[in-house]
Amino acid sequence: MKYVRPYWPYFVFGPLCMIVEVVGEVVLPKLYAMIVNNGVEGGMGPGYIGWAMAFMIVTALLMMAGGVGGAYFGAKASVNFSADLRRDIFAKVQSFSFANIDHFQTGSLVTRMTNDVTQLQNFVNMLLRMALRAPGMLIGALIMAISLNARLALVLAVSIPLMLLALTFFIKKGFPRFKAMQTRIDALNSTIEENLTNVRVVKSFVREDHERGKFETANGNLKKAGLDAMNIMIFMQPAMMLMMNATMLAVLYFGGVRVANGTMPVGDLTAFVTYITQILMSLIMTTMLFMNSSRAMASARRITEVLDEKLDLSDESAAAKDKTVQQGDIEFRHVSFRYYKNSEGKVLDDVSFHIKPGQTVGIIGSTGCGKTTLVSMIPRLYDADEGSVLVDGTDVRDYSLYNLREGVGMVLQKNVLFSGSIEENLRWGDENATEEQIREAAQSAQADAFVRSFTNGYDTELGQGGVNVSGGQKQRLCIARALLKHPKILILDDSTSAVDTATEARIREAFHNELADSTKLVIAQRITSVMDADQIIVMDDGRITGIGTHDELMKNNKEYQEIYDSQMSRKEEDA
Repeated sequence: MKYVRPYWPYFVFGPLCMIVEVVGEVVLPKLYAMIVNNGVEGGMGPGYIGWAMAFMIVTALLMMAGGVGGAYFGAKASVNFSADLRRDIFAKVQSFSFANIDHFQTGSLVTRMTNDVTQLQNFVNMLLRMALRAPGMLIGALIMAISLNARLALVLAVSIPLMLLALTFFIKKGFPRFKAMQTRIDALNSTIEENLTNVRVVKSFVREDHERGKFETANGNLKKAGLDAMNIMIFMQPAMMLMMNATMLAVLYFGGVRVANGTMPVGDLTAFVTYITQILMSLIMTTMLFMNSSRAMASARRITEVLDEKLDLSDESAAAKDKTVQQGDIEFRHVSFRYYKNSEGKVLDDVSFHIKPGQTVGIIGSTGCGKTTLVSMIPRLYDADEGSVLVDGTDVRDYSLYNLREGVGMVLQKNVLFSGSIEENLRWGDENATEEQIREAAQSAQADAFVRSFTNGYDTELGQGGVNVSGGQKQRLCIARALLKHPKILILDDSTSAVDTATEARIREAFHNELADSTKLVIAQRITSVMDADQIIVMDDGRITGIGTHDELMKNNKEYQEIYDSQMSRKEEDA
């Protein structure tokens, strides 16, 4: 009803227009019978026939108006319905946390917002055009048939129950098959999306044949599921038509005997046959409506799963919704976290530390030790299972998500740019930034020089994901975007790994000069990237094994010493 209420006139006038068409369909055969019985056989002459035909023409024009109106209002209602539904699904997905997104594959979410919504749109359109027309025509034609010859109408007492049994059988068989087909569409979309996103990796490893095989498997599974579902439709219509034709033969036989005996006028038999056709066609329309409803219900359930997904993160119970990040003070108090809540191993295990406003803090450790997970707790991309994360002395769960994330800038390990110009991508940091501010941020990130080398400069169009710039250029653009935001907390997750050490040093100097009041967290694999930090956090297997300056850790932290020795000795060997 949420999606019907704004467009209720369309949902009301559409069916009403279809009733006009139904009334015309029921009246026309009676008028035709009157022409045959009274005008031709009864000898009432051309005047009577002309009057009846004029009435038939008016009725046909009204039917046309009703049909056009029904189709128009049905289209308006269904398209608006689906547009609003698709908007709400997208808005709900935008509010998902990473954990919520993990419940659905990307391809599945795309299918639900496109194919599944389209199935519902088609069903709503069909419903408005047939929901009153099919039963209206069935009832109207049945009444007229009985009024013409009640005994001959007894044929329907056999055919209608048989058709209803067939309808029940086809619906029962069709529903699970349509559901399976939608699942196969999910799998195919996921395969395509993964292949296109990672096409460079596929080509570099010459894995085209492997990817073709994956696609053929997914495509074959969808073909099989589609054929299984379509087989129901293939057998349904011929079966219904067989029963319809058998009913028609019975009517013609018994009706023909009555006409031959003189107990039934020819016009009445002709009209009776038309009414029988309408009755049986209305049952076939009802069958089609129910079959489409089974597919629409499968899609509706999948859409409902998204809309009813309980948000893993929300700010409904936030106690300080109006508070914003002002200083950048960060504190972790005995924080523990698991991605899979029923697993024994913890990604973070009893982590505690305090970072003062304006400090630069390096985070270093082996791959998979929990560094990215640790910093993801600050803007509340995940919530701690145990303990608490505080920003400016307030638990992050008490901030509104908008205010918290507005105060935090992140340059992620996987650098993401969007289709559009370089300037449009940089304006993600500040949509109201001037051209001068954009250039200053790019200069600080060491990006201005290569951007100006492009023919169109900052108006250069980037492909999806920034595919037409190098990895180092992409990193510098992402850093410029974060700098333009002027956050109180800046998180850099291995964000200079693709730039040379000299460029990295200039970027660090820009951070020091332009974001002196901001708290900076730098995750790095290169120890030279964090050696000058105010504090260095050393992590291993989800735990903090040491906190201090470079000199302090070199004296008392074994893990840090091993990282330093391995990297510096390798550096000397390379030299």
